[in-house]
Amino acid sequence: MSAAEAGGRMPVRIGITTYGRAEDDNYTLPANYVDALRRAEADVVLLPPGGACEPSHWLAQIDGLVLAGGGDIDPSCYAGTSHDTMYMTDLSRDGTELALTKSTLESGLPLLCICRGLQVANVALGGTLVGHVPDQKGTAVAHRTAPRRPAMHDIVIEPQTLLASVVGEGTLWSASWHHQAVDELAPNLRVSARAPDGTIEGLELREPASWMLAVQWHPELTAEEDPRQQALFNRLVEAASGQQVIEGG
Repeated sequence: MSAAEAGGRMPVRIGITTYGRAEDDNYTLPANYVDALRRAEADVVLLPPGGACEPSHWLAQIDGLVLAGGGDIDPSCYAGTSHDTMYMTDLSRDGTELALTKSTLESGLPLLCICRGLQVANVALGGTLVGHVPDQKGTAVAHRTAPRRPAMHDIVIEPQTLLASVVGEGTLWSASWHHQAVDELAPNLRVSARAPDGTIEGLELREPASWMLAVQWHPELTAEEDPRQQALFNRLVEAASGQQVIEGG
């Protein structure tokens, strides 16, 4: 039973995965994620990786989950090869988030995956990743700026998708901050958005049994000024409170 079902109208509780343990022995997460969820009137629970993590224990205490961005997934998780641009790989975080993603989808809790989170979802469900997007797509579209900073570009939203029902159809001006992306798509996912160079920017379930969206860009960076970006967090919270039906298809 989720927290919202446990009796009374408790505030919706959304878990967010944090970055791995840093060299200074701290767990961190950019505050933009928390701010966006608080604007959606959610309580926020931070979920650090590692330790004796038991996904079912975590999921019993939250109503929905955000997989946050961060460093690269270790290529051993998807039988990939290393690339000299990879950074912040962390097998402890990878293992925690891959297990948590599978358990969340099995549980039916709403799930929003952001940047690295989209890549985690694809790998967890059997897909693979491109080691370095410029090697495959060139540099006509900047998915980040040097050395590792966000860039802005359009996202083309596929019509008649769950994503389109949340942010609207057409294009969406978005903050991009990644150098890896989906290569082989997991069998039970479908593409809901692309960058102008064809890079996959949105994923959702082919046969949705629960609310799940994955976006390759960073909506939390512009959500305060852009209602279409904030809508991703609002609709996650609505789904977690039982107010939102699954659309798209």
